[in-house]
Amino acid sequence: MLALKGYYDGKTIQPLEEVQAKKNQRLIITILDEFIKEIPKEEKKKVARGSLSKYANPDLWEQEKSAWEKAVIEKHGNA
Repeated sequence: MLALKGYYDGKTIQPLEEVQAKKNQRLIITILDEFIKEIPKEEKKKVARGSLSKYANPDLWEQEKSAWEKAVIEKHGNA
């Protein structure tokens, strides 16, 4: 018989250590009158980086390198 420490997160039972049990192995769960300090889950940072990559056209990358110079010449002439 094996005893594990864990907690109930409101939906499922979460073990605090590795479970050495096999699939479909029977368990006895004992609920104690003790509580653990709730650890807030780390939220994944939301970033915009790469969000427009699906619109990228690799065939135009070479033209991008000189796009600003071409636009200035087009607008102001080659002075």
